[in-house]
Amino acid sequence: MATVALPQVDAVRMTDPRKKRLSPWKLWGALLLAPYVVIFIVFVVYPVGYGLWLARHPQSYVQLANDPVFAEAIFNTLVFLIVAINLKMIAALLLSGFFVTARPWIKWLSVLFILPWAVPSIPTILSIRFMLNPEWGLINSLIFRFTGADGPNWLNDPWLALSIAMLVHIWKSLPFWTLILVAGRLAIPAEHYEAASVDGATTWQKFKYITWPSMRTLYLTCTILSMIWTLGDFNSVYLLTGGGPADLTHVLATLGIRYLRLDQVDLSMAAIVVALPAVLPLVYFMMKRLSK
Repeated sequence: MATVALPQVDAVRMTDPRKKRLSPWKLWGALLLAPYVVIFIVFVVYPVGYGLWLARHPQSYVQLANDPVFAEAIFNTLVFLIVAINLKMIAALLLSGFFVTARPWIKWLSVLFILPWAVPSIPTILSIRFMLNPEWGLINSLIFRFTGADGPNWLNDPWLALSIAMLVHIWKSLPFWTLILVAGRLAIPAEHYEAASVDGATTWQKFKYITWPSMRTLYLTCTILSMIWTLGDFNSVYLLTGGGPADLTHVLATLGIRYLRLDQVDLSMAAIVVALPAVLPLVYFMMKRLSK
């Protein structure tokens, strides 16, 4: 029987040339994402990397630790976080119960309540600073008109100045967190409160057994996020007191600006890097809470 010898052909792995090229949708997606990637690299990756490179010398942290203003700034930051954030979030929780009430005049009042958060920080905080001027400020002028006595030098006392800065921070950011908690309250089914009313539950019992269990995760997440933002908030202190008097009201967010004005860029970056061990755990914990 005759056989036909076939030429041996090396096994070649055939590939579809279309798979090597991007599809039109992927190509357009890459083109549209490219500007955002460039902006992210230029304005986020490069500044952060350059700042870490400037703060790479251990001697910068030694000088920072030997500066008494640094220790004062850490103490002021802790006071700011503990006092201002807790007062702000507790007030936001209470006010959310007020603004969730379905009444027409409350809706109009909520518009006025949102204004401090909606308007820019620079003109509002500078206006408050002008009002607190000891010589021609509005507050001391009213005190002199009604009592005949001179008002205090509000921003010359460190504790009074820091307290006013915390009040300004609370006043400026309170509407935002109140709105977030109002949204959390509106997400609770009304049937739960109706059933509790039928059972004769008081207002406190409704809050304890219905409102708080439903909003506990949201409240904790908002508190952590507020701590992160407050660590980076320098407007409330820098625009109001400038870190004075005698650099006694500086927080970590404004301490970097102080060193920049003194032409000590390495210490400025080191002051920012020092805050990272406090920020990163908060970010990690918040993301863990959101992922549940």
